[in-house]
Amino acid sequence: MRIVVDLNRCQGYAQCVYLAHEVFRLSGQEALTYEPNPDDARRLQVERAAAACPVQAIMIGRVDGAERGETS
Repeated sequence: MRIVVDLNRCQGYAQCVYLAHEVFRLSGQEALTYEPNPDDARRLQVERAAAACPVQAIMIGRVDGAERGETS
């Protein structure tokens, strides 16, 4: 799984931090940091966090061959 956060769009509401604190963290008052490639075991948490973002700044993708159209 790959996460990209549009930090220009992020307003620091921190809903993602509450829902997936192993992946998203606030540094200081409003600076969001995150793990860009979390374990797939955290997928449900990350999906909920992305859905809860008031400004929809979190995008989730895949990092395996299927993302690029490769086959096994």
